[in-house]
Amino acid sequence: MSQRQPKRDVDGILLVHKPKNLTSNATLQQLKRLFQANKAGHSGTLDPLATGMLPICFGEATKFSRFLLDADKTYEVTAQLGVVTDSGDADGNITASKQVGELSNQQLQQTLDKFVGQIAQIPPMHSAIKYRGTPLYKLARQGIDIKREPRQVQIYALTLLHYANAELRLRVRCSKGTYIRSLVVDIGDALGCGAHVKNLHREAVAGFSQSAMVAFDILQTTQLTQGVTALDQYLLPITNSLRHLPIMHCDNPTVTRLYHGQAIEIKEVLPEGWVQLLTLDERFFGVGRLLPNNKLLPQRLLKRHQHN
Repeated sequence: MSQRQPKRDVDGILLVHKPKNLTSNATLQQLKRLFQANKAGHSGTLDPLATGMLPICFGEATKFSRFLLDADKTYEVTAQLGVVTDSGDADGNITASKQVGELSNQQLQQTLDKFVGQIAQIPPMHSAIKYRGTPLYKLARQGIDIKREPRQVQIYALTLLHYANAELRLRVRCSKGTYIRSLVVDIGDALGCGAHVKNLHREAVAGFSQSAMVAFDILQTTQLTQGVTALDQYLLPITNSLRHLPIMHCDNPTVTRLYHGQAIEIKEVLPEGWVQLLTLDERFFGVGRLLPNNKLLPQRLLKRHQHN
């Protein structure tokens, strides 16, 4: 029998370029094995059909994954007009086909403009949202349809990139919780011809650029030729996902009190919300929340030894 690989304590964020036809969880499990990591989680599910940026948090970075989940995202999507599927994407069964009339760029842009700003979306049945503990997509596969409540999401920008042969290519910059499939279906309905997602690529999460992404084959080659520890060069610091948060410096007694779970009264008046916590010598050790009463509550802290 072959010996099991020893696990490593790995900390940091990997921006992997998820390939097509692989689930986010399968991607995570493959990378966890490749890095021989004790602990890992992904931040923001991508459909199997989709490609692009999937942040993987290793070790202590998993404590701060919510900031990537909550972040704005940018997608490039190709919508096939005139064909409706039960899942809203190319993996589904065709349920209707309609003629696509002549559409000018001006007509298309006018329609797209209606979807910019705060909009209400009904999540698709083919999604990971749970109903009484069961993901909706599992119920959808059984032919069960559950009533879903609309959700408010924000579309910051919706750019027409190209239109030809009933294929509409768009760039979408949006808030967390936005379903691009639902957006495309709604655009198709607004155009009167229906639509589904043919291709979907996530370009950016939380301001990370495409250039920061690493392809699967590069990671595999690196591990094979240079060893597992060489993979760590592709990890980004945890603080890269927290750049939008204000910084608060803490002296040693304050650090100790925070690690004991105590709330700290702050002398200076600062806006309430999340803050990065740094020692006086600029070492990051976690995040806290500032309350309206000027109290600082510790929320997510690194293991004590990791900042000492």
